[in-house]
Amino acid sequence: MERLVFHIDVNSAYLSWEAARRVAEGGEDLRQIPSAIAGDPENRTGVILAKSIPAKQFRVRTGEPVAMALRKCPGLVLARPDFRLYEKNSKAFMDICRRYAPVVEKFSIDECFLDMSGTGRLYPDPLQAAYDIKDAIREELGFTVNVGISRNKVLAKMASDFEKPDKVHTLFPEEIETKLWPLPVGELFSVGHATAEKLERSGIHTIGELAAADTRRTRPLLGKKLAQQLYEYANGIDPTPVLAEPEEAKGYSVSTTLAEDVTTMEEANKILLELADSVTARIRADHARAYCISVSIRSSQFKNRSHQKKLEEATDITKEVYEVSKGLLSELWESRIPLRLLGISLMQIVHEDAIQTTLFSDEKKEKARKLDKTLDSIRNRYGLDTVKRGSACQNPLNVGKKYRAQIENQKEAEE
Repeated sequence: MERLVFHIDVNSAYLSWEAARRVAEGGEDLRQIPSAIAGDPENRTGVILAKSIPAKQFRVRTGEPVAMALRKCPGLVLARPDFRLYEKNSKAFMDICRRYAPVVEKFSIDECFLDMSGTGRLYPDPLQAAYDIKDAIREELGFTVNVGISRNKVLAKMASDFEKPDKVHTLFPEEIETKLWPLPVGELFSVGHATAEKLERSGIHTIGELAAADTRRTRPLLGKKLAQQLYEYANGIDPTPVLAEPEEAKGYSVSTTLAEDVTTMEEANKILLELADSVTARIRADHARAYCISVSIRSSQFKNRSHQKKLEEATDITKEVYEVSKGLLSELWESRIPLRLLGISLMQIVHEDAIQTTLFSDEKKEKARKLDKTLDSIRNRYGLDTVKRGSACQNPLNVGKKYRAQIENQKEAEE
């Protein structure tokens, strides 16, 4: 059976979703005027997260400071990000995709892959099926998408990036030479700005030139693994399957390598609180709880130790994870040798729908859980630094900024 893969990509997702909401409420369509989603519109600070096509004509760029964008376009209309709205719309458009495809893989909040292999009897014309999906999303939800069609994921994704918005494009293997190879090498999926510069300096300017280049030429520039991957992508090779659901995380962990050694329990506990706050927010977002908590340390002498505790009842409560972690650390760190690293792991994961409810709920735990979810909601909407817990505000090492990038990288690795 020949593979058939669709890639669905929302056009200017954050701005489109905000625009669709305002139009539904009788407001102005942000897509038709110079507008952008920005970090803090009221104070005119932060960066541009998404922009309209009219804003693009003023050379407003995603990722640039709001102040710079306003200098380019003084009349730029700014809207605050609303991640709850984005999650709602993300689920809604993927639900429409699931009407048509037996397997749908969420690739990011605003894009997904559909495995349409074997659906020929239901949809004899793949192009018409793509138009039906695209039009259903526009008519039912009020925003537009691009659809890319091919035999594998990388070609379908490349196809969806062709002319926008509200378009359907194909990029089958027989079309690679005319549609893919003439494009600049920087437009190939997984080629970032720095990689594109390296390739261009070596005389590789188009995707076609990369497809024809011997990997022995690109390995010194890119490394063996990336050189081989980009060679395959440039030639339209991608055997990876469309996955129905991401593999469930076996555990949740977060750690921070400290810029300065920690020497007192008071300092260590403040860091533990931020770590507990971060890792429990992630487990709550996945509607899961943990039966086991582990704390790990690394001394200034680079010796690693860890200690764990099994719970009678699975938890997702920040305060509970923090209190258990403090106890584990006090048992681990008896000699008070300066610490170089601290970490918390949550293991033996169970999802909320698999947890048996009891007739007599713990009132204190339920209050703590409600508080946690309230803080999660505020942070999701207004940013991680909007609200901090008690002693974390006094953190002398300011570890929050230092380990957030590490948290995100660790999460990606787990997923």
